[in-house]
Amino acid sequence: MRLLDVLYLAGNTGDSAVERRVRMLQEGGALVSVAGFRRAGSAAPRLEVEHYHELGQTFDARFAQRIFAIARAAGPLRARMRRRGPPDVIIARNLEMLFLATRLKDMWGGRPAIVYECLDIHRLMLRDDLIGRSLRRLERRLARQTSLLLISSPAFAREYFGTINRLDLPIRLVENKVLGSDLHGRNPALAAGDDGPLRIGWFGALRCRKSLDILARFARRMDGAVEVVLRGRPALTEFDDFHGAIAANPFLTYAGPYQNPADLPHIYSGVHLAWAIDYFEEGQNSSWLLPNRLYEGCLNGAVPIALAGTETAAFLTARGLGIIVADTHQDTLVRAIGTLTRQELAVLAGAVASTSATAFACGNDECRALVAALAQAATTNARVEVAA
Repeated sequence: MRLLDVLYLAGNTGDSAVERRVRMLQEGGALVSVAGFRRAGSAAPRLEVEHYHELGQTFDARFAQRIFAIARAAGPLRARMRRRGPPDVIIARNLEMLFLATRLKDMWGGRPAIVYECLDIHRLMLRDDLIGRSLRRLERRLARQTSLLLISSPAFAREYFGTINRLDLPIRLVENKVLGSDLHGRNPALAAGDDGPLRIGWFGALRCRKSLDILARFARRMDGAVEVVLRGRPALTEFDDFHGAIAANPFLTYAGPYQNPADLPHIYSGVHLAWAIDYFEEGQNSSWLLPNRLYEGCLNGAVPIALAGTETAAFLTARGLGIIVADTHQDTLVRAIGTLTRQELAVLAGAVASTSATAFACGNDECRALVAALAQAATTNARVEVAA
């Protein structure tokens, strides 16, 4: 039986989420090639694929540079792809890659189906000015050549694609779950003799200046009763002095980046609570997304902290998990977190540990179902409704 041939276009091939999606497609039975850009400062791609095409380098917070890089890459990419022949499906990760996907589809006479994967709603897409309107118009135009829309949070359909910029596309929800693993971490509160400081972990893409300030002030206020551990790749353009802020606070520790999924159980087993609050695009994307750290933390035993009114809070409330705070004022955090007893923490941790791993981890069935949906799009190359 011939494997489904998928070309995956990614804006940052060093992103661990790209690696996870590629592995998900492969485990679902697809033959995957990747083309995309390297983000400056990101890790080298860990991709075992049929073909890999690097298109150049891009930089955080330099949207104009990324646009020029994509424009420059379109011609060379078409030349490379002309030699390989058309795949069955092109998956375009975010809007700039969708532009490249349509250029390739035109070159191949419309043969591949295009799938638009939207993992974030960038703040530029939400502006009520010429830039925002132009980008939304471009998205609608490119969507006319697209067969399926993949989203990682139901709120993206409800708050954006169903209202602000309606696309005539079937939608499939593919959450940011951890790709299946038998290795799971355990909350320290469930172990005997856990009587040290309460440890909060803020892991993953570190880009929220407000979160850093809130956690730093909270840790100082608790005067050693609470410690905050940060791990991941900080977007240094978003902070005045990320490393300086860490060095100046004895209750904050930055433990460096990570990429290997096998490290997650150890990383999360070192903390009691996982910070799942993000103000990077407050009231917009930050309120709508379901972040990687939500699934990674819960799968590995950490009790998540979420902000009321967000999609993350709704996810946790529906499952009876985590700590939901009305706001992140210091007094609120002291009441909700700073006064937790070890017995109360153990109850919260026990609820997370007893929840089925299928809520947080993606198994083979989900991998195969995704590839089957892509195969349907490739077969019909039309907008056929696909169940989430």
